[in-house]
Amino acid sequence: MALVAEFLGQITFNLGDNEPTYPTVVPAPDFDPDKDAARIETAIKTKGVDEQTIIQVLTKRTYAQRREIAFAYERRAKKDMISALKSALSGSLETVILGLMKSTAQYDASEIKASIKGLGTDEESLIEIVCSRSNAELMEIKKVYRELFKKELEKDVAGDTSGDFAKLLLALVEAKRAEPSSVVDYEKIDEDARALYEAGVKRKGTDVKTWISIMTERSVPHLQKVFDRYKSYSPYDMQESIRKEVKGDLEKSFLTLVQCFENKQLYFANRLSEAMKSKGAKEKVVTRIMVSRCEVDLKKIRSEFKAQFGKSLYQTIFEHTKGDYQAALLSLCGGDD
Repeated sequence: MALVAEFLGQITFNLGDNEPTYPTVVPAPDFDPDKDAARIETAIKTKGVDEQTIIQVLTKRTYAQRREIAFAYERRAKKDMISALKSALSGSLETVILGLMKSTAQYDASEIKASIKGLGTDEESLIEIVCSRSNAELMEIKKVYRELFKKELEKDVAGDTSGDFAKLLLALVEAKRAEPSSVVDYEKIDEDARALYEAGVKRKGTDVKTWISIMTERSVPHLQKVFDRYKSYSPYDMQESIRKEVKGDLEKSFLTLVQCFENKQLYFANRLSEAMKSKGAKEKVVTRIMVSRCEVDLKKIRSEFKAQFGKSLYQTIFEHTKGDYQAALLSLCGGDD
């Protein structure tokens, strides 16, 4: 029972930051948790497991509804649904379904934990999550991280990274970003654009501290205007400047930030495309984006994907994946464009 209690302990709907959501997974109408729990129980008990039913039910319910199904299942079967699913499923499908049994914040927190656990850090995953999440999302991730792992996220990140890369991630995790304001401060925009230029392209070496403070403390609409203004000082745009000035994980992190400020859903569309193009599709990346964004902005990621690559995300998933894993992803994708 511990698992259900652990993962279903809290529920979050509101993403804050007043960011509108574009989910592909929405509450199922005429929802009946008892009926769903019975279907799942039968599917698990079926000889050879009826994966299709499990996919049909769980990918077409929101996290809040899946929670209710888990409680109903526990009442019926007298056992924990997450453990039962874990025993019944395997491989990529198991990863998707167990991911869906966590709230978005729990899932992000678990993915961060997995990226810094054990030998070597999976910097790519760490960068993707920390640099693409909003203030409100990061606050929620920190709270959930503490509840799930009895540790502070900051401490774990600091213990696992170093140098300016660590400083940037920690500044982001502090979630000190200003909220968007209805007042456009042109003077401040100009000042920040000039400061970014003078801290980088204009001088020998890079004053990374200045870059970190501007990029982790200013609101997103403000930064969009700053990057625009930046072009009147620098012969290179912000992304080109980052590529020239810094390298390695720090470069990747700054680029991820700027790409997310400019168009977060396009950033995810590009990540999905790269992951599926790579040999042996980088399943981990594909799974993470599909699971973590399906109740947030996957619908918008889909339209950015189509606009960018002239092919729908649905078609691309269809071509690069197979079996039950494919069925689950296509269901989360929610339609062809």
